[in-house]
Amino acid sequence: MRAGGTAGEKGVGPGDGAARERTKRSRRLLAIGAGALVALAVLALYVGTLAPTVLYYERPLFLDSAMLQVQASVLGIPGGTGVPLWVMLTHLFTYLPFGDEAYRTNLASAVYAAVAVGLVYWCAYLLGRSVPAALAGAVAFGVGTTLWSQAVIAEVYTLNAAMIMASTTALLLWWRSGRDRYLLVFAFLAGLALTNHMTSGLVLVGGFVLILFAEWRKLLEPRLLLKGAGLFLAGLVPYAYLPVRASMNPPLNEWEPTNLERFWYLVSGGDHHVNSFAFGPAELPGRFALYGDFLFDNFHWGVVLVALVGAALLLARRGHRPVGAMLVVLWFGWTFHAVQYSIFDFNLYFITSYLTVALAFSYGVAELLRAAGEALSGRRSLAVLATLVLAAGAVLLAGVRMPEARAENDLSEDYRGREVIEAVAEGAEPNSAVLHHRSSLWYMVLVEERRTDLRLADPWPPGRARYSDIVWPDDIDYVTTNLRYGTNDETGVSTAEIYARDGAVYILNEDAAAPWNFYAAGFEIVHVRDDILYELVPPGRESYTLREGEK
Repeated sequence: MRAGGTAGEKGVGPGDGAARERTKRSRRLLAIGAGALVALAVLALYVGTLAPTVLYYERPLFLDSAMLQVQASVLGIPGGTGVPLWVMLTHLFTYLPFGDEAYRTNLASAVYAAVAVGLVYWCAYLLGRSVPAALAGAVAFGVGTTLWSQAVIAEVYTLNAAMIMASTTALLLWWRSGRDRYLLVFAFLAGLALTNHMTSGLVLVGGFVLILFAEWRKLLEPRLLLKGAGLFLAGLVPYAYLPVRASMNPPLNEWEPTNLERFWYLVSGGDHHVNSFAFGPAELPGRFALYGDFLFDNFHWGVVLVALVGAALLLARRGHRPVGAMLVVLWFGWTFHAVQYSIFDFNLYFITSYLTVALAFSYGVAELLRAAGEALSGRRSLAVLATLVLAAGAVLLAGVRMPEARAENDLSEDYRGREVIEAVAEGAEPNSAVLHHRSSLWYMVLVEERRTDLRLADPWPPGRARYSDIVWPDDIDYVTTNLRYGTNDETGVSTAEIYARDGAVYILNEDAAAPWNFYAAGFEIVHVRDDILYELVPPGRESYTLREGEK
């Protein structure tokens, strides 16, 4: 039995019908307006704390952002799974008439996050039919510190949340209305979401569970299945960007997916398979306990408690059980994947599970408000007052961590990436080489087109087996790069020795630099500028920096 059906009422006159329609329209406008308001409110919070310019490499906060800013600007080919949807959508933001291109890519993340929050609101409203409860759920998710941390930098996770919630919205619209067109929309959106992030694929399982519990016969309708499969495949079309753009030899191409083997390896996240299922059964309790720590960093314990009540009520009530089962499957699937995933920033994979917590919380609030209204049904004024107080309390509880999250994620004064560029642009000798790791120097030479006389090399493990574009400006593949520049020596020493034959060699002060390797090889490390740029001087050679200082 589906929750959404409505029956006609006998004995309702034309005037009553018109009044009822006006009331429904007013409520619908109120619901839409409240959703737009909460989305705009969180967008204002994100923009106020947005990183103002180009970013930099830092573990575990900024592993990929500096690279992604460049990929979006020049329409490159990122590693990971290629994220073609993110690249193309974010590239559109680079045409905005304010800020530099790096700022605009950061702004894209803020917009995606605000869209996700708005869709959390709408899903929560479809679930509980309560504007205050939906607002509480949206606020709880929107001011969570993990989502906020990704809403102020160029990253793929906020678009992932938005695409997952778009798919979930289509599912809940079908659950409420029974119209098959929403299932077809879901199929298309689920395919489209995959072209941004593989974790969105779990919504296909969630959709199957919802349909199985709500109206399992839909799973046996051949025409519906064929249409859905066709639209799902249509949603995958952005994947075509990868081989097509790679064939154009873009400025930054991390994998070169021009044949089927490399294309599949990229889009399937082949380089990350080694990080999956990294922890055995004995370690999983500790990993789930770690998830609990992050969960309570993002939500007040009262929010989690109400979410547990909401989840229990969803499962207990026959009409809502399909949604409850879907949310439980999604929560467990996303959480299990994240806790057994061995990467620096595994906590970012919890964002998807927080979506389900926010929806369960909103339903718990809706039922609490409904119960209060029914308990005081004989005393209308008191019922209204109690409902208002509870609604305000729920929204305040949802947002109680907002000041803390804002302070933790405020990057509005973070100009480190710009300082790196200026230090190199002003401090490096002409035609010299710089060893760096996933830094803002790509932005300097490819987007700003400054200091194009320099030679750049990234000899350290990038977290993926990149096929090309480890060095610049040479347009060569991975094997040739290793042979020519010794980049298969992951200490960076061989690369520095080769570049030093032709002039000055510098290194950035980054986590990946590991200077002790250079000391062990007999290099002298000379400070050049701002604790950012250092010169690597091989044994028996004179420092260019010290020589210039003597003039």
